[in-house]
Order: sequence, then C-alpha cells, then structure tokens
Amino acid sequence: MISKLSVIPAVLFSLMSCNQQEINHELSSPGGQNKIFFELENERPRYSVFHGDQEVISPSEMGFVFRNNDSLSRNFEITGVERASFDETWNQVWGEKQEIRNHFNEMLVNLQEKNGKHRKLQLQFRAFDDGIAFRYIFPEQGIKDSIFIMDELTSFNLKEDGKAWWIPAYHEQRYENLYEASPVSSLDTVHTPLTVESDSGLALSFHEANLTNFASYTLYPKESTKLKIDLVPWADGVKVRTKAAFTTPWRTLQIAEAPKDLITSYLILNLNEPNKIEDTSWIEPYKYIGIWWGMHIGKYTFWEGPDHGASTKNAKEHIDYAKKLGVDHLLIEGWNKGWTPQWYENHMHQFEFTQSTDDFDLEEVTTYAAKNAVQIVGYHETGSNIDNYLKQVDSAFALYNKVGVKTVKIGHVGSKLNMKEWHHGQFGVNYFRNILKKAAEHKLTVFFHEPIKDTGERRTYPNMMAREGARGIEYNAWSEGNPPNHTVILPFTRFLSGPMDFTAGIFDVEISQGYPGRNVHSTTAKQLALLVTVFSPVQMFADLPENYVDKPAFQFLLDVPVNWEDTKVLNGEVGKYITLVRKDINSDDWYLGSITNEEERDLELDLSFLDEGATYEAQIYADAEGTGYQKNPMEVEIRKKQVTAEDKLTLHLGESGGTAIRFKKL
Repeated sequence: MISKLSVIPAVLFSLMSCNQQEINHELSSPGGQNKIFFELENERPRYSVFHGDQEVISPSEMGFVFRNNDSLSRNFEITGVERASFDETWNQVWGEKQEIRNHFNEMLVNLQEKNGKHRKLQLQFRAFDDGIAFRYIFPEQGIKDSIFIMDELTSFNLKEDGKAWWIPAYHEQRYENLYEASPVSSLDTVHTPLTVESDSGLALSFHEANLTNFASYTLYPKESTKLKIDLVPWADGVKVRTKAAFTTPWRTLQIAEAPKDLITSYLILNLNEPNKIEDTSWIEPYKYIGIWWGMHIGKYTFWEGPDHGASTKNAKEHIDYAKKLGVDHLLIEGWNKGWTPQWYENHMHQFEFTQSTDDFDLEEVTTYAAKNAVQIVGYHETGSNIDNYLKQVDSAFALYNKVGVKTVKIGHVGSKLNMKEWHHGQFGVNYFRNILKKAAEHKLTVFFHEPIKDTGERRTYPNMMAREGARGIEYNAWSEGNPPNHTVILPFTRFLSGPMDFTAGIFDVEISQGYPGRNVHSTTAKQLALLVTVFSPVQMFADLPENYVDKPAFQFLLDVPVNWEDTKVLNGEVGKYITLVRKDINSDDWYLGSITNEEERDLELDLSFLDEGATYEAQIYADAEGTGYQKNPMEVEIRKKQVTAEDKLTLHLGESGGTAIRFKKL
C-alpha cells in the first residue's frame, strides 16, 4: 500500500467588492496557459475561454430554467467576487500516477437577481494549466418548496469547428457504441467525454467532475459549433429534483496542444473531494481470470444446465488453473439463482443474491479457493431491476463478507434502470453512488458494468476500482465485433474519464472454440500491449485459462503491474496508434504498450524516460514477421535487448498489432 505524503496546500483568499458598473472579470491559470473571462451581458451571465491568445470558447450562456418556465438566467447584478489560489500535491491510493499536483486559481462570482424573487446564484470558476472548470452553487436562501430543474442553459460556443469523436447519448446500449468521427457542427446528442481536435489543432475534452445528486449531462449542437448541455431526464421529463439548495457537478474543459497530452491531465480527479475512506489497507489492485469468456463464446451457459459455467466442479477447475498460472483472483459469474436464457431481456427480472444454483456451493468454492491462495471475485447481475437489488443488497454484501469475498462486480444489463429510468439520469447517479458507499461500509471493492460514466469519484471512494462504460472485448465473441481502430480511439475518449474493465489478454484471437466467424480483430501481441494502454487497477486475463498454459508470452501478463508510479504518452493519434509507458510503483521497471489500427506501421521511440546512466533489459513481445490480425495473428516474437536512456528503439506493428515491452533495470 502506498504511504501518503503530507499535503501542504497554499491558499490565498481575497474578497473584492464590486460596484454596479464592474461587470467584467478575468481569471488566469497559474502558468497563464488558460484564461476565463466572465461578464454580464444585458444582465445575463456569460463566460469565454482563451488558450494563450487563442479564443477557444466565445461568450456562452449560463443559467437554469425551473418548472413553469421560471428562468434563473437574467436580471442579475454582481454582488461580489472572491478569488483564491490553491496548490497541493496528493497521493492516489492506487492509480496511473502516484503523486498528483492540484494547482489552480479560482474565482467565485456572487450574483443576485435585481428584482422579482431576488434569488442568489454563485458561479465558481477554476483555471488550471491543463484546462478550466466551473460549477453553479444555488445557496440556501429560505426556499421551502421543492426545486425542479427543467433545463440547464450552459453552452460551449466553440470559436471554430473541429473533428469530434463521439457516441450517441440516448441509446439502449448505454455507452456501448462504436465511436464515430464528424465535425462538431454535425453532431448527434452525445455522451461525454467528448474529444474534439479543433481546426487550428488544439485538443479539447468536454466532460464533468464530481457527479453527485444531479443528472449527468449530454451535449448537442444547438447551432453550428455551439454545444449546449442537455441534462438526462427522469421518466416524467424533470431533469433534476432538489430542495432548498444545490451544487452542480463541475463542467470541465481540458485543453492540450495535442490529443495525446489529454491523457496525462488529472483535472477531473483534482475536482473531486479527497479520499473519505480512512483505512484503505483493504483496497488492493489485482489481476484475475474468470468463468466469463467461455460463456460469451458459447462454451458454457450463464444459466443452469449441463454446460453451466458456474458449477462447483468448473469453479474448482478454474481455481486450479489460477494456482497453476500464478494468478490469485478468479471471477465467477452466474453462481446465483435467477439466471435463465431470457435474463437479459428488458423486464423486471428477479435474481436472488444469497441463494446459489443447485449445482454450485458458494462456501465450498470459497473455502477451496482460500486453501489454494485464490480470492474469489463475486458477481451481482441486477438485470437493471434496482428495486429487487436494493431489497437484498445488505444481506448479499454480508454474505460476501462471511465467505471472504472482497470484490463485487455489479452488472446492470437492460436499456433502463427499473425499465424506466436512464442509467445516467439523477436516479442512476444516486443509485451508483449509494451502492459504492454501502460497499465501502462492508469493505468491498467494486467495479460496475453497464454503469454511470466515471467522473473521478475514485479519488473520494478508492474502492471504486473500475467500470465498463464502453464496448468491451466481449463484443468480439458474439457480434460483428470491435474494429481494429476501437482500442486506439478509447485512450483519447472514454479512458479520459477513468479506469475501464476492458478485459483484454485474449491469446486465441481467432476464437477457435467459439461461435463460427467471430474474431477479436487483433494480434496476440496487441492483446499484451493493451494491459499497458488500458489503465485499470483490476485487469482481467479474459481468455479461457487453458489457452495460457505453457505459452511463453503469458510471462508478460504475469509481470505487468496494475498500479503505477508514473505514466507518459510517447506518441499517438486518435484512431490510428498510441504508445504509452508506465513505471511500476514497486520497482524501477518501466512497461511499454504500443498498438495500431488496421494499418501496419513502424514507430521510432526515444527512450529518454529511462533513468540516465542505467542499463535496462528490454524484454520485447512483438508481432512476428508477417503477422497481422488477418494473417497468423497469434504469432508473437519474444526477444531481449539491452538499452539505455540514450537509445532509440524502432517498433514494427502489424495490422491491428502491437508491441509490449518490460524495461527491467539491471
């Protein structure tokens, strides 16, 4: 476990009084890279954003509309402006980077309606060198009635068009769609993070942070390049229900000179509250295998029968495999009552979370696992019947405590929660956060599937290990699959929000035992590299365990860590290729992952990230000569080479191929 460094924040506050004519205010980031301008235009709040001298966001609207068309967006005066500077360095309990600097300048603008209800509204702006953020604070002011937010007027009026990578917002697959690329001006209503490469070359990412007790937001082009927030509604059309006061999540815009630089921005994490779990000794990253891929490719079934995956017999065989392979965690899906061939259909399916199927004995399996030094990863599939799950969750978590299960994967298959509410509306936001808190009370770590999007809450509740929230590798088992460029889009889009349980590591990429015609559209070497390019503190070796036995390339999966001291992006272009290196938190070793789309390519790498004066053994796992995802995809060339920080290294990546390297310090 990481020892925490002392945090010494430097904070300076000042209150500046404003007269009626003082309506324009400027906020610069500590290094001056980014600036926010705030003004009242005809008594309406507007903000704009500059990166250096370049205008990124032209004056853009702010405010809300409550029920009965009650607008909180006009007739304002500024009653005061408070400014602050903040600088600290804090440690993640686990993460892609151990030490994170949180350095920003802040401006809090106090507004009040000049007549009518004389309501107050605060606008809190923060300027970082890697982007900007703002949120609304509607303070307690004696309002006794419930507040119903019908619309948020926030817009991002982009100065220029650009190429955006996006997935549709209101879709039954939640976030599990392939990314499309199009001009901002022709977007659909889209999820965030939304990544844009502007016509002038700037890289932008629109998202939100610290999403708590509010609807998540989507974006749509209201006109040309003006993006407007669309809050995800309740079933009755109300966007947010609240009482007396509310604080919105942070509306964020990360800004970089190139898309690859967005990946090492920690602005989203910095906008979340510090860790609330005092004792984190029970929160540990790990790697695992599972009774999982076999069910997706059709070798086993999720439900009871002669081919049931989660039988006691099969579970013990997988425990034996885990021990033989040197992997200390095993996921078991489908062990509880309620699984039927129709479980995934959109109805209020009834799962039991404390009752095992007739062919599975939970205590027998967990006891056998403990004797073999293997931890069982539990699974709860809610089927999106949240009412049913909430009735049982306390007893279900208590059962896992009793049998020694320390992690629970929670699934939410279904187009809507309770067949009624969007996963990413206020109902879903509150449900996912409450389950996370309840899991912490039981000292359970969690990873969600079919989740709400990540907005950095892993800083506040580090038992939130990972989540899905994009098309994972299972789509290759039973659908047309993910195309080769999918994994070189995700680092610049979905992964900007946080860790993903992508479940890579397939060796049998031609799926020889599965449904006819299915394919992972990847080389095996690329699957190795994904354990570096995809960050998650829980990494699944997703293939059938027998496919790893006596395979020399499996050594890389055993060696590669899941917790890091530092991360650097060496190169990358959205949808084309990416190369990352990460430094192990427990040694002086670095690990490299480099992957490409359907095009083979050669990349020359500068190894200056290595320690000066040191020699490293580069243990290289690469596509064999002539290998691509359509030709001999499972051929991996393994070789060793001594290198230093002065050297350059040339990689050859086959079609949808990759290279994985361990740099072992000698």
